[in-house]
Amino acid sequence: MSKTTDVAIVGGGPAGLSTALLSAKNNLDTVLFDTDETWMHKAHLFNYLGIKSVDGSAFVETGRVQVDEFGTRRKQGELVTAVESVTDGFVLTTDQDEYVADYVVLATGAKRDLAEKLGCVLDENGIVDVDVTMETSVTDAYATGAMVRAEEWEAIIAAGDGAAAALNILTKERGDHFHDFDVPADAK
Repeated sequence: MSKTTDVAIVGGGPAGLSTALLSAKNNLDTVLFDTDETWMHKAHLFNYLGIKSVDGSAFVETGRVQVDEFGTRRKQGELVTAVESVTDGFVLTTDQDEYVADYVVLATGAKRDLAEKLGCVLDENGIVDVDVTMETSVTDAYATGAMVRAEEWEAIIAAGDGAAAALNILTKERGDHFHDFDVPADAK
C-alpha cells in the first residue's frame, strides 16, 4: 500500500532542505528523500548570507535538524528510482516503498534523469526548463538548484530555488500569494 503526502522532495542538499523547511513549517505533510550525495560535503561556506564560515557537512546537518523539528519525514538513505505523473499527483517509487504525493520537488543536483523520465521539458543544453516559481512543464512538479542551471551552482541560489518552489506550492494550497515572514511578538 502506498504512503501519501502533500509534498515529496527528492534530494537533501540546500534546495531540498529549504523546500522541506518551508513546506513542513507551514503544515504541509512533507517527505524528504536524502541519499546524502549532496555536493555540500565537498564545500565550505564563506559566501552564504548570515554565515561567516561553516563546513558544508555541518551546514547540511543543521538543515536536517531544522526540517526534522518541523515534522518533515526524512527518509535518509531511501533512493527514489522513479517518479510518475498520475491523475491526482505523483507516484514515487523507491528502493524500499511507494509514495503518492500532490507535489514533487526534484532537488537532485545536476542529476536530471528523474526530471527527464517524468517528461519535464529540457532545453537544448539538457537543463530542466522552469518558470520563476521553479515549476517545470509538468504541473505541480518542481526542479531546483543545479538541474535548472548550466553553471551557476551556488548553495544560496539552490536554497532560494527550494524556497521559491515551497512558496508556490503554499500559494496553490492557500489560494492566495503566500509569504513566509516571521515577526517576533514584540516587534513594532
